[in-house]
Amino acid sequence: MPDLFYLVSKWWKQMVAIVAISLVAVSIVLYLKPAQYLSTTTALPASTFAADKASIFNDNIQQLYPAMGSPGDLDMIIGTAQLDTVYLALADEFDLAGHYKIREQGDAAKRKAANRLKANTKVTRSDFSELKVKVWDADKTFAPQMANAITEKLQTIHQDIQNSNNISLIKKLESGAEKLQADIDSFDFRKMIADSWGPSEAQEATRKAKGEQVQQYEKLINQYQLLVDSKQPVLIIIDKARVADWPDKPKKLPILLATLVLSILFSLCIALLLEKRKVMKQ
Repeated sequence: MPDLFYLVSKWWKQMVAIVAISLVAVSIVLYLKPAQYLSTTTALPASTFAADKASIFNDNIQQLYPAMGSPGDLDMIIGTAQLDTVYLALADEFDLAGHYKIREQGDAAKRKAANRLKANTKVTRSDFSELKVKVWDADKTFAPQMANAITEKLQTIHQDIQNSNNISLIKKLESGAEKLQADIDSFDFRKMIADSWGPSEAQEATRKAKGEQVQQYEKLINQYQLLVDSKQPVLIIIDKARVADWPDKPKKLPILLATLVLSILFSLCIALLLEKRKVMKQ
């Protein structure tokens, strides 16, 4: 194997040419590539027990519920962020097809814009169990708008999921209360006909018990309805996305340094091949 200093001294012109061409080519690509600004929204998971009736209306066990959610709660939200649902909804709301200058029309433009936003978005969990919603965009004012909008959309979707069980319980309680009230109304009608025979203590006790059940049902309906209307948060946003002062992509200096190192190594390999070829011809 030839000496390295000998190799460089003999083929330095070719090596410099390779390095220079590489740096110029990469610099042109970096210059033509539009800058991408990064905006990040940071949130913590709220406790899933916040939508539990007992956590609000039962004073004895309120202290048993954690104030914050678990990392597993974040995993579900991150899983939702991998779906197209969030991005398709925002494509309509913010006219992403126009923002990305997509030529297609109709649903095709909507899907393409949603895919572009999804490609420019990264939703992850940090080492401190925080939800990080990162969005890159050529418009530095549009990036934070999208990061905050994606976070709010994830919040809304999981609030609806969280409230779905309470809504189902309200419907069942309303159905049960209506059935009990129908029994009471029927009992009152029969009692009116049988008054001439004298009231029955057993019937009166039954009527009273059903009336108390109706009141309990109505109390539960009001409590669950309060939970649904309050829309307990799923995410606690601790840092909204802001406008970035400097572009995040492309990282010009690291790329140029990497190009310099790789081009030097490549030029050495080329010089070594040329030297071996020359030796073989001799």
